[in-house]
Amino acid sequence: MSRKNKVKIFKIILTIVVLAIFVGLIIYLFPVMKNLSTLEGQVAFKEKVENSGIWGLMLLFGLQVAQIFLIIVPGEPIEILAGMCYGGIWGTVFIMVSACIISTVIFLLVRRFGKKFVCDFCDEEKITKIENNKLFQNPKKIEIILLILFLIPGTPKDFLVYMAGLLPIKPIRFILISTFARFPSVITSTLAGENLVVGDWKKGVILYIAILILIAIIIFIFNKFDKDKIAKRAIKSIK
Repeated sequence: MSRKNKVKIFKIILTIVVLAIFVGLIIYLFPVMKNLSTLEGQVAFKEKVENSGIWGLMLLFGLQVAQIFLIIVPGEPIEILAGMCYGGIWGTVFIMVSACIISTVIFLLVRRFGKKFVCDFCDEEKITKIENNKLFQNPKKIEIILLILFLIPGTPKDFLVYMAGLLPIKPIRFILISTFARFPSVITSTLAGENLVVGDWKKGVILYIAILILIAIIIFIFNKFDKDKIAKRAIKSIK
């Protein structure tokens, strides 16, 4: 069996496992989730999470590993679930620590096995496009480019984790950027999950909008002083 077919089978199996875990979680949590609008339901949900102990954390971590490896699986549902289970603050800490560990492993694997490893999980055409882009191959600009791309909600962060191993950036700098620049998008999702548990939809929406506005202001200020239009060119390149 060829390497390509083995990777394809691995992805299919991993997708099935992830879907099975999500279905299992829904079945497990549904009895208490349907009553989240009541105080009794909220208490019951927290008790169920607390009773799961370390297994709950391991399950969430496993989902995040699968999500980053599969790339096509969105990370927001896992972040919202983390917020529901452990609150906005601890949910964010958990997601960021997990992302740091997984991103580090992937980055080192790419540095060890090269482009061939990245092609197993990402679109080869898009990989070549980034590799041939002088903007991404500029050691003086790559850090600010990755910082911007990881900061903006909706950018393909998991794809960037794979690509970073092929770019001229030091491991420690990439790990710091990819971890802490995720904060705005992660905190919005975990806070939404936290507020979902207590039935406070309005607060979650307000916080989400406020953080998006803050990010937009930061990007606007950067673009104002960015004569080379680095941000616009970088975003356009990864679409």
